[in-house]
Amino acid sequence: MRIPSIQALRALDSFARHGAVWSAAEELSLTRSAVSHQLRLLERDLGFGLLERVGKGIALTVRGKRYANDVRKALTMLGDAGMQHGRGLVGALTISCTPGFASLWLCTHIGEFQELYPDISLQITTPRKLDDVSDPTADAFIAYGDGNWPNCAVELLCDVEFTPLCSPALLNKLGGLAEPADAMRATLLHLGDFEDWTRWMALTRVVNPNPESGIVFSDMNLVFSAAIAGQGIAMGDELTCRTAMREGQLMRPFDAVIKATRSYYLVMGHSRAELPLLTAFATWLKSRLIEAEAVARIGL
Repeated sequence: MRIPSIQALRALDSFARHGAVWSAAEELSLTRSAVSHQLRLLERDLGFGLLERVGKGIALTVRGKRYANDVRKALTMLGDAGMQHGRGLVGALTISCTPGFASLWLCTHIGEFQELYPDISLQITTPRKLDDVSDPTADAFIAYGDGNWPNCAVELLCDVEFTPLCSPALLNKLGGLAEPADAMRATLLHLGDFEDWTRWMALTRVVNPNPESGIVFSDMNLVFSAAIAGQGIAMGDELTCRTAMREGQLMRPFDAVIKATRSYYLVMGHSRAELPLLTAFATWLKSRLIEAEAVARIGL
């Protein structure tokens, strides 16, 4: 899925509030055709319809209304950050982020932050451990852990649910997967340990499970590269894997999910928590995750 532009999201928000293209055009100082064009582009990027014909006019679909509501929340957060700190922020910012979240999610959205704050010099680094917040050169951390980082300002970004994911080619090769026990007919792909597969097989009551079989990787990118290549079945979450699922590289053969024992958090030193650059980044990040959650709720 393409990342929607801020201009298109603002066009949607204005149309949702006013219910008329001409009113949105007047508010945004655009022509009616420009607003209509932005809405069409947004529908294309999202992959679902926002508008429907009602008599001689147009209105938001039910799905479009839900999405517009979440977009408004995200835009409000960005607007609040702009009022507090201004678009003229200048400086350098170093964010340490887990490799999987960085490559599969942050790197596909970060250009928007740079567009909003072009004078912020941004550097993204990755730690060796998912819960490591010890890098003295980093201003903030997007860490995956249990939330226990003493003497730090910690904010939950999002919880994670895992479910098996595999390539369509592997599913076809296996002749389909009718029930959870069938997962053992394929190679299991693990990240770091066997915990997730062990919990999932216990949840689905697989008889005589063998969750410790398969291949263990040290990096999420390696796990999903192997899964996309049809080398086995991985435990994945739809936040970081949504693009691969949307493009048909990965699919979920089962409905059962397990809630991860850890979550993604934004972590920083208390002395840095109120810095304008970090506040701007945190606000942008949370607004983008709100939109990602909205997309998940409407079934993308």
